[in-house]
Amino acid sequence: MTQSYDAIVIGGGHNGLTCAAYLAKAGRKVLVLERRYLVGGAAVTEEKFPGFKYTVCSYVVSLLRPEVIRELELAKHGLQVMPLDSYWVPKEDGDQLAMYADPASLREEVRRHSKRDAEMIPKYNQMMYHIANAVKPILGYVPPNPASPGFRGARTLSDFGKHLQSLDKKTFHQLSKIMTMSADDFLAEWVETDVIRALMGINGIIGTKLGVKSPGTAYVLLHHYMGELDGAFTAWGAQKGGTGGVSNAIANAAKSYGAEIRCNASVERVIVNNGRAVGVVLEGGEEIYAKTIASGADPYVTFRKLLDAKDLPDELVSAIDKFKFRGSSGKVNLALDTAPKFSAMTDPAFLRGMMEICPSVDYVEQAYDDAKYGAFSRRPYIDVDIPTMVDPSMAPPGKHVMSCFVQYASYNMPEYGDRDQQRDAFGNAVIDTLSEFIPNLKDIILHKQVLTPWDIEQEIGLTEGNIFGGELTLDQLFFFRPAAGWADYRTPIRNYYQCGSGVHPGGGITSGPGRLGALEILRDGN
Repeated sequence: MTQSYDAIVIGGGHNGLTCAAYLAKAGRKVLVLERRYLVGGAAVTEEKFPGFKYTVCSYVVSLLRPEVIRELELAKHGLQVMPLDSYWVPKEDGDQLAMYADPASLREEVRRHSKRDAEMIPKYNQMMYHIANAVKPILGYVPPNPASPGFRGARTLSDFGKHLQSLDKKTFHQLSKIMTMSADDFLAEWVETDVIRALMGINGIIGTKLGVKSPGTAYVLLHHYMGELDGAFTAWGAQKGGTGGVSNAIANAAKSYGAEIRCNASVERVIVNNGRAVGVVLEGGEEIYAKTIASGADPYVTFRKLLDAKDLPDELVSAIDKFKFRGSSGKVNLALDTAPKFSAMTDPAFLRGMMEICPSVDYVEQAYDDAKYGAFSRRPYIDVDIPTMVDPSMAPPGKHVMSCFVQYASYNMPEYGDRDQQRDAFGNAVIDTLSEFIPNLKDIILHKQVLTPWDIEQEIGLTEGNIFGGELTLDQLFFFRPAAGWADYRTPIRNYYQCGSGVHPGGGITSGPGRLGALEILRDGN
């Protein structure tokens, strides 16, 4: 019997689930089709080894849109985020840098490194908050077509212009610098201590194949000042049970409104009749029909895998083929027999926060130098989180899991052999680097999971393993994401929409693309 729905959402990542929840809440009969055995996409928690639960790809929560939390009542459906309130960096000389949430403790620690920086960092933060507040409304805008904005698009551009005009001259000049400078050059105007600049600068390179000294990376620093967590500006947190808990909360909300979710249901192609999307074909041949199809997949999958190129304008096909993915991040997840002991750590309480292997600006830039020609970093930047320190349920009693987000790794690394050899070499480089700062690490590893960008593509379905569905560079933001003229969540195929992180406002666990995509579908009466 032929099945029919009001809407089919392709992909059960957090954005696809968000789109489905909003459509179902509006009374639509919605089906979500997820290729894997569980929902979540890159925001999943999996028990890869008995008793040990890994946040496999994404690992922290900050940018989840407050309107989504509120409108979908996610707290009622299982959202429970615990603050991560410190950053800690071991230096190569045995010293450390500790960045506290408490302003007095933070000032005292920074003053130990530099009296000037202790005075400047609060001023820097105030300036960034001010700019972020002015720019933040853009996260909720539907990007107009810059060549033909129409009345609605012109109003959007006008509103954004008014926000920019609200900035004083000095702040506007700082915004201009943010949009053009490298993260390190921008930070150097405010901060003199190398290790502090390195810690602050890493937020400019996450998920991009650029270094902290590459022009354009300063913008991404601002991106992280736009985050909120339960009303706290730029707070970072860990979802209880891992980031899969965020996806599950959204899925629970969607199901509460009547949405149906099918796992192990891989979509092979979208059925197009006379320029209109009417259904999908699953692997195995099953056909399912709907009035509206929304893709939560990345732009390459959305346009080049699920559609025939003949159904698309040549210029769009060309733009998608040129869209930069360039996965540059890997992940190493460890199961540990006991807690790690960092040689430079003076207070074990820092294990409850974020630990960053970025002892200097040159260290981070050299990690990029290793990878930019198609390899991995021999001594990479590593973002370390031990979720069991705040959520012991993720491992057996007394044991721990360690999440290691790593930059840089390339999608293709043939100099290291086949894919298995590439994975082994990359994983060994990460563990060797960590062992420089954690002497007991190799003795306490029980299990490990290593993911290169290629592995992330194979397992999660993200093209070239890019965790943001495409790099967040200035040429791929707002009305250029994923292509000029097609950034408003629509496509040239009638009733076929985009709702994944390859559209505005981009990657991270935001739910912004899913929400805005759903609202545009409803706006069109679909």
